[in-house]
Amino acid sequence: MIISTYQPYFFPFPGFFYKAGLSDVFVILDQVQFPQGTTWTTRNRFKNDQGTLWMTVPVWKKGLGRQRIDTIKICYEGRWVQKHLTSLKNAYSHAPYLQDHLAFLNRIFATKFNRLIDLNLAVIRYLIDDLKIDTQLVLLSELGIQAKGNRLLIEICKTLNASCFLAQKPAAKYLNCNLFDAAGVELRFIRLPSIAYPQLWSDFIPNLSTLDLLLNCGPRARDILFKV
Repeated sequence: MIISTYQPYFFPFPGFFYKAGLSDVFVILDQVQFPQGTTWTTRNRFKNDQGTLWMTVPVWKKGLGRQRIDTIKICYEGRWVQKHLTSLKNAYSHAPYLQDHLAFLNRIFATKFNRLIDLNLAVIRYLIDDLKIDTQLVLLSELGIQAKGNRLLIEICKTLNASCFLAQKPAAKYLNCNLFDAAGVELRFIRLPSIAYPQLWSDFIPNLSTLDLLLNCGPRARDILFKV
């Protein structure tokens, strides 16, 4: 059994789902510490006629100290929800597959999620289903593991009876191969693909949100993502 992990990004980039697709079980690290500073758990990139379109979900942080990702609450002050939805509709008004996903976008922005994790999981589950990736999705919070760093990843593998842990090549400098070997877990490294596909507007921008891929390519998105 092959296991891989990722933090719950907001509208994740295609590499997130490529890694999930190579795994038998994909573990969402919802109980690790919420990153300091800017983080992909609260923001991502889309594209409009001006180029890169950034979107950020405001969350409550001030005075709360260090928080786990699964405790982060969304701040609904201001008009950011309607602004984001309008920006997406305007940016992709000429996208060939916007209508296929418009109901989802309307629903996701109309729902008042209390926690950031609930919003991000709703998006992740929708995107993974649309890409027809049948990998089992598991939350770290469902496993009852109390560990950090390398030990956390090893305990995830042991709990799920996994023989292999899949990681990206840049993570090699942070992972202790000896610890994985001692636990009987193969540590396998992959390089996420740099995919190209038809986009609206001018020059191609890589690693945008997977939504950009789906709105532009529709049913071809999976083949583009997993092409050899």
